[in-house]
Amino acid sequence: MSQGPRMFSGEQKAKLTQLINEGMQVMHEVDTLNEGLADTVKAIAEELEVKPAVLKKAIRIAHKAALGQTNADHEELNTILETVGKTL
Repeated sequence: MSQGPRMFSGEQKAKLTQLINEGMQVMHEVDTLNEGLADTVKAIAEELEVKPAVLKKAIRIAHKAALGQTNADHEELNTILETVGKTL
């Protein structure tokens, strides 16, 4: 037996409307900031002759304060590749 669509009270509808509108605004701001960051990364990457992906990865690692974990993951990856003879 299926129920019909849920009905929201006037107060609930107002809260949902506010949430959706504010969420859309935040997502628009995030998109704008990400576009600006991408442009900045690209410009600095060209200036420094570094791949933009490397700079983006450095930013993500720094943001998460995860350099130690990233290094541990790379050490494990290197060990696996050395074990199977797939290193340069």
